[in-house]
Amino acid sequence: MDLLPTEIKVNVEGDVPAAVSSLGGSRGPITSRRIWFAEERDSAAEGRVPLLDAGVILRLRIGGNRDDLTVKLRPCTREQLVGRFSAPFEAEPFTYKIEEDWSGHRRVTAASLVHAHSSGTLSDAVEPGADPAASVDAVQDQFLHACAPAVLLKGLVALGPVHSTKADDVPLDDLKVDLEAWSVTGLDFLEVSIRVKPNDDDDLETFTARAEREQRKLEDAVRGRGVALSEHSDSKTRRVLTALAAAEQP
Repeated sequence: MDLLPTEIKVNVEGDVPAAVSSLGGSRGPITSRRIWFAEERDSAAEGRVPLLDAGVILRLRIGGNRDDLTVKLRPCTREQLVGRFSAPFEAEPFTYKIEEDWSGHRRVTAASLVHAHSSGTLSDAVEPGADPAASVDAVQDQFLHACAPAVLLKGLVALGPVHSTKADDVPLDDLKVDLEAWSVTGLDFLEVSIRVKPNDDDDLETFTARAEREQRKLEDAVRGRGVALSEHSDSKTRRVLTALAAAEQP
């Protein structure tokens, strides 16, 4: 089985602007976006997030030079990724990725199908009363039907917005990192991430060891700028979605 690229993340909380400045993210171009996540309307009103609990993330991003809608399975297994979704592909306007997602001791496989849209196209999907599932494309619907057949996208509501600012390829020691800050409902996070790609001659043991070295370098580089790492074990997506669902309760 082919080795997968690995996205390695560390999260920062507290004074996010100061952390961004310390890590060099304020010196280059920054992309600002608003992000919504879809959940079952009735469940969200009760503070529950059943799509996320089932390993399905439906995300809408608006802003920058384009909008996009992502359907992601995380965690997932390679065995459930079948047919055309067993391997990554790019076919405009779609990008399909399979990668390992590492954060601290948590390591999971994630598969995401992104549909790029013209800027402003998805604004109606996040309006009050709208069902964001109506914007899910037939290919994304096929992805869910093939790889997560028990999950149905019915009666959804868009939760958000999360305000996002992102700086890409920021030099940090000998790394190039992406910095993405999220702000919503009293929560402020900064995610610092890198991607490690397998070489042609890597086996699993060699690649894992290299990725682990890069993970330690990332953590040390962030701490070396006086920035403390978050100790929360939950992903920022779960923490934000849980907070957004709680805010939906009457």
